[in-house]
Amino acid sequence: MEKRFAVGLIVNNVPGVMNRIAGLYSKRNYNIVALSGGETEDPRYTRITIVSSGDEYMMDQVLRQLEKLYDVKSIMVLDSDTAVFAQHMFIKMHLTGTYRGSTKHQALELINEYGGKIIDFGEEHVTAELTGTKEEMDSFIEKVSKFGIMEVSRSGDIAIGLGSENTISAFDNDL
Repeated sequence: MEKRFAVGLIVNNVPGVMNRIAGLYSKRNYNIVALSGGETEDPRYTRITIVSSGDEYMMDQVLRQLEKLYDVKSIMVLDSDTAVFAQHMFIKMHLTGTYRGSTKHQALELINEYGGKIIDFGEEHVTAELTGTKEEMDSFIEKVSKFGIMEVSRSGDIAIGLGSENTISAFDNDL
């Protein structure tokens, strides 16, 4: 049975590493639902979160193949029981008074309701920054679509394990 799963990786921060990881998925015709990465507190390493869909066999294959890559230092499967997931989004909406029957005030209330922050405000538009679960971001987009969405820039899931035992470190492999 197909399900969604996430893999957290710590990799060497070197050119080509993301290409090699994506190539591993591509060669096996595995789907990447979301891919996020960024430098860690130590600039020698990058943390990558890859969300995929597939069955148990596919997940095991991905983990085994990732472990073989030289630049991969640590791997952990992240699930909703042992990790917290979030997405980051910038969204620009029309605000032309009563655009499609809605008011500026209603748009600002929705941004506030979802814990968003206004980063650009003009006569005819507002740009907001939000962070939350995939479901929260989907819900926000659905609610503000009546204002007329001009542009959305949204990350895929990022995740981090809960508790000290669910920690991915570059030093797990005695670097």
